[in-house]
Amino acid sequence: MIKENVGEILAELPDGVEVVAAAKARQPEEVLEAVQAGIKIIGENYVKEAKEAYELVGKRAEWHFIGTLQKHNVRRKVLEIFDMIESVDSLEIAREIDRRCAQIGKIMPILIEVNSGREPQKSGMLPEGVEQLVGKISGLRNIKVMGLMTMGPR
Repeated sequence: MIKENVGEILAELPDGVEVVAAAKARQPEEVLEAVQAGIKIIGENYVKEAKEAYELVGKRAEWHFIGTLQKHNVRRKVLEIFDMIESVDSLEIAREIDRRCAQIGKIMPILIEVNSGREPQKSGMLPEGVEQLVGKISGLRNIKVMGLMTMGPR
């Protein structure tokens, strides 16, 4: 079923469009099946689940962290697994990522998470704070802001 679904989705996409397949609540074997079917980027919400799936899939896919990243989860192993963090919403988290990446000699691409719909149940910073945060982050040597990540209101 996964193979067929992935095949249909990928066939409909125009050139240059990349799929980030959210692995939320999926077993590592299902993640591997999606990668074998053509998925190139896995998005994971939870560090523990990412570690389990990564043990099976490894570098056959690119790994993006798409969940809320807490300071205590910014550890060496996490930064070694993920190729991008799509949910940076504070200078505190950015500084911790920068500090830990300096220790392992890595420059981490990040996206700033923006709560564009101003929804209290969603994480992310408010739009008016983005420019100031990006300005402060630009001085950090081991992270690189690649863009914004947002989910519009339902």
